[in-house]
Amino acid sequence: MGKFPSEGIVKNLCVSPQKGTQKTPRASARFIENFGIEQDAHASVETHRQVSLLTTESIKVIKDKDIDVAPGAFGENLCVSGIDLTAVKIGDVLEIGDGVRLEITQIGKECHTRCSIYFRAGLCIMPTDGLFARVLTGGEVREGDLIRRVPDK
Repeated sequence: MGKFPSEGIVKNLCVSPQKGTQKTPRASARFIENFGIEQDAHASVETHRQVSLLTTESIKVIKDKDIDVAPGAFGENLCVSGIDLTAVKIGDVLEIGDGVRLEITQIGKECHTRCSIYFRAGLCIMPTDGLFARVLTGGEVREGDLIRRVPDK
């Protein structure tokens, strides 16, 4: 395992029933194995991008430009703090709370159209800092839960 913070905290948990809309925060959500988050538009057995993650540290870059962004503004399902997601690689496993496990499947994404945040800030963080994962083990996740990188075997 690398020399980066391998543990953090779930700060926000967000879902949206429709793609292309800002996600709405909630206190908890049910993660479903090989599907995603219950009631989230991106949940599907047919995608490797079932759950999206960002760090509060990445979002701070936008906030430091005096742009107010609410949880879920980037379409992220999980906003976490303390863990260095820039050091995570495809295939790594993250464990949340009492055993929910996510496998990282993609780092960043191509933005086909510029979002409103890009036009206000001059940049968007999802293409470089966003992570995507599939749900290996389901269960309930709550704000405040511990998130940690599972050590390589």
